[in-house]
Amino acid sequence: MSSKKQFGCDYTIALAGNPNVGKTSIFNNLTGMHQHTGNWPGKTVSNAYGMCEHDGKNFLLVDLPGTYSLMSNSAEEEIARNYICFGNADICVVVVDATCLERNLNLVFQILEMTPNVVVCVNLLDEAKKKSIEIDLDRLSKLLNIPVVGTIANKPKTLKKLLDVIHSTLTDSSKDISSISSPVIYDKQVEDYISLLESDIEDILPSNKKYLSRWIALKMLDENCSINEALKSNLNIDLQDNSVIQEKLIKFKSDLESENLSLSSLRDKIVLNIMTKAEEIRKETCTFADSKYNLKTRKIDKILTSKKFGIPIMLLFLAVIFWITITGANYPSRLLSDFFGFIQGKLLVLFDNLHVPDFWTNILIYRYVSDCYMGCICYAASYGNFLPVIYFT
Repeated sequence: MSSKKQFGCDYTIALAGNPNVGKTSIFNNLTGMHQHTGNWPGKTVSNAYGMCEHDGKNFLLVDLPGTYSLMSNSAEEEIARNYICFGNADICVVVVDATCLERNLNLVFQILEMTPNVVVCVNLLDEAKKKSIEIDLDRLSKLLNIPVVGTIANKPKTLKKLLDVIHSTLTDSSKDISSISSPVIYDKQVEDYISLLESDIEDILPSNKKYLSRWIALKMLDENCSINEALKSNLNIDLQDNSVIQEKLIKFKSDLESENLSLSSLRDKIVLNIMTKAEEIRKETCTFADSKYNLKTRKIDKILTSKKFGIPIMLLFLAVIFWITITGANYPSRLLSDFFGFIQGKLLVLFDNLHVPDFWTNILIYRYVSDCYMGCICYAASYGNFLPVIYFT
């Protein structure tokens, strides 16, 4: 049973994005308490389903694992890729970070090669404003040829606008979803190799998945082993049994060898094309009032990650952490003990003057003050343990 039928919803929306772009915050704010969690089939990575209502329609939102790409180098990437390609979601919303648009466009381009129904959600506009970054959302929409919406995850008005755009996109009967217009055009050599396979792959795909032919051709050239397994399990198609496609792949490898090219160099060309396109779009859509807004951060990163200073600084931090754990924590512990001992003494004098029975004195002073002291010690210890982890993360 499909998730749409299972939850009784009109439309299914997949939420994709890099880690830490506010994707899950948008999911939580839209769905509230109407959420369900579980595991993806055969995987330990958790999934999340949530429901929300808009304009009389019930939307089922699927929060995909956060990932920087869909190259299938990890379980998260494979899960996100397979759901976008074969999960039959009505639309995919790609959440990007307004403060680093260029880096996030990498994922947008990859998803645009997999599905024709995409909406880009430019989140964290408030953070971009603090850094004096302005994004021309209309221009970005024209360059990508898809709807683009700006949001701030904790502002309901911007989330309502996102739902409005999603709903209008889903109900737009004039849009052709039978094909994909990829914003990235690769080098002629790569495009020629894609054309070599694309038509044959399209012939064996079902009618509702023919738009995947270009992307599958690209993955076959890249020798992505998991793509054939995904096609077998989801569409019952085995490209390795297709002699025509296999012969063309052999010819492709032969052409690479004759031109003294390796598969890794071809991958580099593909990545270079993607990054060049992302840089072009960022230059046309983003303006920086203060071009040196992150200069201080870059300088700190350069020092902390350098070979010369990085390792000594790390060892220094570890030494400080060990000192705090073994010796340093005794000083605040002693201060807390003296403070609560002082409070306890004053309260004992007060209770004695008020002639409070010993039973209540033991409960209210000895027990309560002791619990407060131990609570402070545990909180300080946990904070001290997690502080280095938070810093380095």
